[in-house]
Amino acid sequence: MLSKGIFTATLAVAFGVVAGPAVAFEAGYIGSSQKPGLVLGTAAATPPAGLYMFDQTLTYSGSLVGPGAPGAAGGDKASVHIAAAAAGLLWVPGWTVLGATYDAVIVQPFMMVDVGAPVSVNPAGMHNTFLAPIELSWKLGDSGFFVKAGFGMWMPTGATSGANGLGNIGAPWWTFQPNLVVSYFKDGWNLTANIFEEINTASSVTGYTSGNVLHAEFTATRTIGSWTFGPVAYYVGQVTGDKSSAFYGGAINVDRYDIWAAGALVGYNFGPASLNVWATQDVSARASGGTPRFGADSAAVARGFTLFASLSYRLWAPDDQGATPTRPLFRK
Repeated sequence: MLSKGIFTATLAVAFGVVAGPAVAFEAGYIGSSQKPGLVLGTAAATPPAGLYMFDQTLTYSGSLVGPGAPGAAGGDKASVHIAAAAAGLLWVPGWTVLGATYDAVIVQPFMMVDVGAPVSVNPAGMHNTFLAPIELSWKLGDSGFFVKAGFGMWMPTGATSGANGLGNIGAPWWTFQPNLVVSYFKDGWNLTANIFEEINTASSVTGYTSGNVLHAEFTATRTIGSWTFGPVAYYVGQVTGDKSSAFYGGAINVDRYDIWAAGALVGYNFGPASLNVWATQDVSARASGGTPRFGADSAAVARGFTLFASLSYRLWAPDDQGATPTRPLFRK
């Protein structure tokens, strides 16, 4: 899964604060450390041996929706705007492990978020660091099919503040992320399903545990010459319930949510570097399971439009030749 890099963990600096501090249960976290859609365009194939760098940016514009969102019963919705950037390294040493090509990845994201009235929060800073110490990619003969399995983790290195540790961009817990990617990568086609799950530990500040989150991202692109283009789509949803703590008196912020999105990708291979740009629109978003407030579910989630960009290039190769990636590089 090498691919991650700029994540998503703060679409929700507001999701828990919609109702104000008295009911801001685990405020500031939607339960997703990685921005949905971030690994679109990534295939299970691994590039040639070398050290690669990738720079990613994204911008998001949307609003809070759901039974607990401002405007759910009429009136203005709370806007959500995000800008994020990340720098990452992909190391492909040329090792073979269990018949697969080995690689490892590390990514450091930074983010700023602005949630409008009545939430009115705008934190900015460093998010948790992502590390994937092992990713293994198997080429299935000459069929064009590749299978990749990996294990990554979001480490609690990001900026934190506030009574619950979620007043800034970082999160005070670990998130473990197993990953499986299946691709048909041949004759210019990249048909990929990328499935991974986020498994959170308890917050070291509050003892609250956010439920597991499932990501499924789908790419169907074609490369002709130096150009790559095609549709993309993703699903992200919480698949296990939150576990509250005494810090919140047993209250839950969002126990379940589901988001579906679709979009398109275009890329260009310049030779020394490869650039991908893609955009997604959330076509469906729902949230539920929040502790009732005034008799109504307090859950909310963001729905909006995201524009991504990723620039990948090789810094070093064992043969000392220049960087010439032959496929869009990826990830986190």
